[in-house]
Amino acid sequence: MNESTIKFRLMKPDDFDAVVGIDEKILKASRSEYYEQKFEKLFKSKDYLPVSLVAEEKDGTVMGFVMGELYMGEYGIFQDEASLDTIGVDPDFNHKGIGKQLINEFMDHLGKVGVQKISTLVDWNDSKLIHFFSANQFNPSKTINLERIL
Repeated sequence: MNESTIKFRLMKPDDFDAVVGIDEKILKASRSEYYEQKFEKLFKSKDYLPVSLVAEEKDGTVMGFVMGELYMGEYGIFQDEASLDTIGVDPDFNHKGIGKQLINEFMDHLGKVGVQKISTLVDWNDSKLIHFFSANQFNPSKTINLERIL
């Protein structure tokens, strides 16, 4: 598979089943309620500026996706910041550079609208995901998220 056979495009409502299916293959559990909420915000909310892309083969098979949000700031004033909150590549297409290409397309897309910083959260114990983001030029932030479990 080479890069020319992969098409990157904005996510559509019809991608729901493919996204949920990829996520379920990765996590071995269904999170359809999570994606119902994400898609609701993505396609029906007027107060949300989603940035969500899919990678697909020429035949239309969705191989991966990335979802995020662009922050507007207070009073509708644009901020130069966005988040990447969900990414997934179908395990059948692992180790083909699709995740890296999705990140690059996501960054390019946001860069065109003036975004300067993209953040994401990763579980401290998920070394594979930390390695993936590190390999894609993400660095630890200058702030630390602290929590207390009750």
